[in-house]
Amino acid sequence: MRNRFLALPLVAGAAALALTGCATSSASGDASSDGTIKVVASTNVYGSIVQSIGGDAVSVTSILDDPSQDPHSFESSARTQLAVSKADLIIENGGGYDDFMTTLADASDTEADTINVVELSGLDQGGDFNEHVFYSYPTMVKLVDQVAKDLSALDEGSEDTFQQNADALTKELEDLESQTAEVEQQDGGEEVAYTEPVPGYLFDAMGLENETPEAFAEAIEEDDDVPPAALKDTLALFTSESVRLLAYNDQTSSPETEQVEQAAKDNDVPVVGVTETLPKGEDYVSWQQANIDAVKAALQK
Repeated sequence: MRNRFLALPLVAGAAALALTGCATSSASGDASSDGTIKVVASTNVYGSIVQSIGGDAVSVTSILDDPSQDPHSFESSARTQLAVSKADLIIENGGGYDDFMTTLADASDTEADTINVVELSGLDQGGDFNEHVFYSYPTMVKLVDQVAKDLSALDEGSEDTFQQNADALTKELEDLESQTAEVEQQDGGEEVAYTEPVPGYLFDAMGLENETPEAFAEAIEEDDDVPPAALKDTLALFTSESVRLLAYNDQTSSPETEQVEQAAKDNDVPVVGVTETLPKGEDYVSWQQANIDAVKAALQK
């Protein structure tokens, strides 16, 4: 999917921007003036990773950070623009997922270095591409390494601390990878479905086969009308009990996704909720551990 967040023009010369898209929140705070490294991340997924590495040496603003809100609309404030203008480092997902970051950066004339996670991942080889790379643990390992390098360049005196924190986080990510490999050994080849390809990389790592009709998932992701034939074929996955679970994006809903969720429940197919930003009180590793545990539990039913 491309251009998930569509930026609208600056309003009446003000610093506020109106943006629409998927995965929502407001900026969590202004950039700090206390001497810490100021980092702006497009979502709290990336903000969490930076915080784990940088600790007290960084001040992180995560623009999208509230999974309880409807992620199909987002309004950026003057505080967000200010944070970007003062940033030492910017982290964006890329791949058309969060184009609002480019709009914010251009409007602020920032000279901060930018990490584009999709480019870093090397996963976009053209054609159909799943931009939810934050569910790819090998990509997150690459990101941890890059963040440690960039923070060290900005604060050479803290290089050892950054590297130690990065090494510790990498070990946790590698443990997540090991767990997905175990699921692949046990349940590889099992058929599953999702309302959107949010957990696609997680399913791939587990060896699970997605059976969702492409036309259905694409329409939901693009906020388009679902073709009747695609909806019928999707519902049939559950009435025929062809899939072991449904991954449901808890941050978006539509009559079609609710119909699919109900079909899963009516036919005793487990529903696993997934999100695009961190739930309150979670960091990246605890969030993904919960996702792995939920999928494993569903596969055991």
